[in-house]
Amino acid sequence: MAKLRLTLACGNYDRTRALLDGTVQVEGVDLTYIPLGPEETFWRMEHYEEFDASEMSMGAYTVMRGRGEDRFIAIPVFPSRMFRHNGIYVNADAGIERPEDLKGRRVGVAEYNATAAVWMRGLLQHEYGVHPSDVRWYQGGLHDPGRKEKAMGKLMPGVSIEPVPEGRSLNEMLVAGELDALAVPRMPNAFAQRSPRVRRLFPNFREVEQDYYRRTGIFPVMHSIVLRRDVYEANRWLAESLYKALVRAKEVCVADLYHAQALAYMLPWLLDEIEQTRGLMGDDYWAYGLEPNRRTLEAFMQYAHEQGLTPERIPMESLFAPPTLEEFKI
Repeated sequence: MAKLRLTLACGNYDRTRALLDGTVQVEGVDLTYIPLGPEETFWRMEHYEEFDASEMSMGAYTVMRGRGEDRFIAIPVFPSRMFRHNGIYVNADAGIERPEDLKGRRVGVAEYNATAAVWMRGLLQHEYGVHPSDVRWYQGGLHDPGRKEKAMGKLMPGVSIEPVPEGRSLNEMLVAGELDALAVPRMPNAFAQRSPRVRRLFPNFREVEQDYYRRTGIFPVMHSIVLRRDVYEANRWLAESLYKALVRAKEVCVADLYHAQALAYMLPWLLDEIEQTRGLMGDDYWAYGLEPNRRTLEAFMQYAHEQGLTPERIPMESLFAPPTLEEFKI
């Protein structure tokens, strides 16, 4: 019997690479894995539905579901996660020393509803008392002029967003002092190139992020995996098969990280890093499934509603394919 032919667009991550190289197979599927960066993947899937399945921004997916769109259905696999205190950069001459100093300032975002930006605004509000309405928001491409919002929710009262001037990027405007800060998922070129004009708001971000995790148990989710609704409805078994394969691919990655005879990555203290992470966050620190991520997802749904991405708080269970929410028992 012929297998179902399926295209999956996703980043070339260590935790998904076993699917890309064929080490792990999806039951009943002839998989074509298309390794693409997040921005391209999201654009092509959200605008043109080019793939059967893909990585997708949790922010964009939540906006779509909040306004009644159900073109996609997610499975509780999270190929991208990242603490986000480290993603707030400030102009070194702006006089911003504490998060509270962002009140009344000009802050750039690549997309207001990008998942990372939702998390950063949630952190600023709930950890430091800086509400979205306290900030003057500017939207544009980090390095390339002309970037637009892909999925826009309804702005809350008092919140304003202005596009950056035509032909300008957030990176250059921060260096020039035309923006006071950026809240972005990618590192600005100016910071990567060690410009004295740009620094992080939290220079000790690792310490701050570890303290945040100890207090909250939240490890922010950035992206999930979605299936086109028509593909899922025609093949209801597919969500569970794809979920199981992605879990297995992550297990292969974890095992490979521990191959101490030769380091998998150019990090001299990789094994110590893994042990420290497990000591803080537990053995399955990059968990898949709804229940291990309930606290994190509840926080994101709260922030999304507070910030106007959704008109009401979406029940988490409704975001994911039902077969992936329960496991069979033997």
